[in-house]
Amino acid sequence: MSTQTENTLKDTETQDAGHTDERGDGEFLMSLGKRVREIRDRRGMTRKLVAREAAVSERHLAHLEAGEGNVSIVLLRHISRALDVSLIELLAPDAEDTVEKRLIRRFLERLPQHRLEEVVFRLMRDFGHEEAVRRKRVALIGLRGAGKSTLGSRLAKEMGVPFIELDREIERETGMPSSELFALYGQPGYRRIEHRTLERLFREQEKGVISVGGGAVSQPETYDLLLSNCLTVWVKAQPEEHMARVMAQGDLRPMAGNDEAMEDLKRILAAREALYAKADTVVDTSGETVDESFMKLRQLVMS
Repeated sequence: MSTQTENTLKDTETQDAGHTDERGDGEFLMSLGKRVREIRDRRGMTRKLVAREAAVSERHLAHLEAGEGNVSIVLLRHISRALDVSLIELLAPDAEDTVEKRLIRRFLERLPQHRLEEVVFRLMRDFGHEEAVRRKRVALIGLRGAGKSTLGSRLAKEMGVPFIELDREIERETGMPSSELFALYGQPGYRRIEHRTLERLFREQEKGVISVGGGAVSQPETYDLLLSNCLTVWVKAQPEEHMARVMAQGDLRPMAGNDEAMEDLKRILAAREALYAKADTVVDTSGETVDESFMKLRQLVMS
């Protein structure tokens, strides 16, 4: 192969690498902008407020959120890759960074995404609130009809602490029934209200038994809040018993116009089973009397 041909191939490879890098930089800037926008929304801050607090123009912030960040950010990214460190490690001040933190970050960076949730769960368990503090609040999770309200109110009386049904607390705080909240704000809006109400409860109530709606576990931030601040108990039952108990309370909505309601219920249980299983403990009320289930719950919580 001639020298000229080799040079041509090298130039082509360099150009291809450059195009790939440019594409990667574009994706990085888009991801950065999305992250900034998400955090701003979560904080409930307007773009104008963030721009003022950061001493940058609102236009500059808008460009950043649109994935059109300053090129200096990209250059820092290139340097961090050349040094084989993360941007966080590159930017962290020495006073705030330690060898231990750097080792932990590198360990986490090497973990596949599906293992990170397991690590977070273990950290919350081992290094969150002390066990004695967590046990002052008991959160009962699970689908409607498992017996959360019946067992929860009885447990609260036994412990001498308030019994709180989170759904009722949301209705009291907003002055609207849950059905209207769902209609107005949809499920994402309702879950945000649910999370905010739970945060307030934890600020105000050092002790209590809380009955939590079945869908709360599907919101990671809300479920993490429960796991780190409460002793969580999954109150479970067979699908047939869930349905029968709800109907025994006079609520025929689960069966109204839906011949496949039982199959839907089974699918929901199957989809959430792995989430419910993260609870500290489980009380299976299937085929048991209220007294039998309560004795199990009492022993687990008060042992």
